[in-house]
Amino acid sequence: HAWQNNFVTYVNNHLADLGLEAADVVDLNATAATWTTDYPAHTAAQTAARGAREAKDDARDAFQDVIRPLVRRLQASPDVDDSERAAMGITVPDREGTPEGRPKTRPVVSVDMSQRLQHTIAFADESIGGRDAHPTPQGCSVRSPCPTSGVMGAEIWGWVAWASRPRTCDPPPTGPSELSFLSVDTRTPYVAAYPGEDGGKTAHYMLRWVATTGDKRPWSETASATIGA
Repeated sequence: HAWQNNFVTYVNNHLADLGLEAADVVDLNATAATWTTDYPAHTAAQTAARGAREAKDDARDAFQDVIRPLVRRLQASPDVDDSERAAMGITVPDREGTPEGRPKTRPVVSVDMSQRLQHTIAFADESIGGRDAHPTPQGCSVRSPCPTSGVMGAEIWGWVAWASRPRTCDPPPTGPSELSFLSVDTRTPYVAAYPGEDGGKTAHYMLRWVATTGDKRPWSETASATIGA
């Protein structure tokens, strides 16, 4: 702002020295006059806005210091029911409680061994049809969608011979302690790939649901299949 004022003043005072005439600075003087009026107005508006914002922030802080304790008092008061809480726009507590943490159902497992050195393990929840439920590639029964609300995925364990057991055709494992962890799969199917030396051997699998709370459901029955050579 100071630079513009100095420039305009000097030019007007030295027109002849600068080789100018009055007509050469008509537009300069007109726009300078507008600038000289509007710039201070803008500066004053900025100062006023800054003061208004600070006043607004102070008022908000004071309001919150009063309203929050009152909201807490009303939330805890036995004289206030949920309809009144809703009318005031404050949180209405969840009266339904937390669902039972430990799940009860098991996966139903099927193994597709049609591909060489590969098992495609499909799983669905037993609650959709018990032993008669047949998992599809989308993880649902042929009867209805999988009722797995609150479930993060399926924990898959298998007898991985090259990691934990001799490469012999042993009987099926008696429990999960004899298996090795493979994966937690959030969507069926899970594909297990094997090296060539395991072709012709039998792989065994056990699965269980894992809830979003971290709780584990019961184990599935053992699913066994030959690894295609």
